[in-house]
Amino acid sequence: MKKLSIVLTFFATVALVGCGSSNDYTPPADASGERIFSTACTECHKPLKGDVAMILSEKMANKDALKNKFQNGSMRMPAFPNIQGEAADRLVDYLLANSEVK
Repeated sequence: MKKLSIVLTFFATVALVGCGSSNDYTPPADASGERIFSTACTECHKPLKGDVAMILSEKMANKDALKNKFQNGSMRMPAFPNIQGEAADRLVDYLLANSEVK
């Protein structure tokens, strides 16, 4: 029973590693959405194939939801508060143009 508790504690800790964390990445002023995605996002979000960056739910497939998600993070995703303004718009445009919606 003690081993089970240790294993469960370990997996819970691993699952919550991104919780409340923040990433200090700041994109260069001229960075394209694809470059921002490649630099900031692909550590966790590997492109699915050449022209598909990720799969988005219908709820997430809009500019406001995507900006909120990457700027504020979530339980397992760190926040990227320095992706703002035109850089945020370029990243969102890239994601919407290069993702599947399901």
